[in-house]
Amino acid sequence: MGAGGFRKLHAAFLNESRTRGTWQTSVQEIRPQTTSDPMPSAPPISSPQVISLQDRYTAAWHREVAAAPPSLTGFERALTEQHLANFELWHAEDAARTPEASDQDLARIKRFIDAANQRRNDLTEQCDVFLLNFLSQQNLPAPGAELHSESPGMILDRLSILSLKLFHTHEEIDRPEAPPGHGERNQQRLHILIEQRDDLAGSLDRLWQQVLSRQRRFKLYRQLKMYNDPALNPAVYSARSKSSP
Repeated sequence: MGAGGFRKLHAAFLNESRTRGTWQTSVQEIRPQTTSDPMPSAPPISSPQVISLQDRYTAAWHREVAAAPPSLTGFERALTEQHLANFELWHAEDAARTPEASDQDLARIKRFIDAANQRRNDLTEQCDVFLLNFLSQQNLPAPGAELHSESPGMILDRLSILSLKLFHTHEEIDRPEAPPGHGERNQQRLHILIEQRDDLAGSLDRLWQQVLSRQRRFKLYRQLKMYNDPALNPAVYSARSKSSP
């Protein structure tokens, strides 16, 4: 998709906010899968498979409606929904910077971003829940193993964002109307991004193997976001208390 396609996509985001009246309505009400879903019989995490999935959906969602296939279940669905949330956030952030966006548009985009980011965090946690459930069947992670502070779900989230960065950097390299030197600068960015993703993918695989070999462990870290909870955000509950009789 070229620059014209992105302008159309951003215009569609803005039109969605104008016609439906709120960005919240365009956010799918997706709940992370319950922990009772069937778990795979083999280790469910491999960086080549993760990268392939993320890159495949990144390309597909730029050609068609962005949605996770309804046939997906369990860990693969949580992983795909996590990537979908990042995809939506990426383009909402772009739309927020559209020069002709009105103040009303920006307010609606902000609400969309808040909802999508909450879903992204929920799904990052859910990826870890699936992995920890799988490991528990093998009495893992080992309680005495060294703790790894970044969970696999967090690494998967970073890989998701890198997939989007790589896709859009490729587009900028090939953008025909770009100014002189633009393609070359983005080619340099591309090499850096590829190296960063390779490093991160290798770290994910090493962590998983170390967990399986009882050398390392990870925990479920709840994000416990406060700004989306009306009971915890003082800007929300203070306003409500002032307006109540």
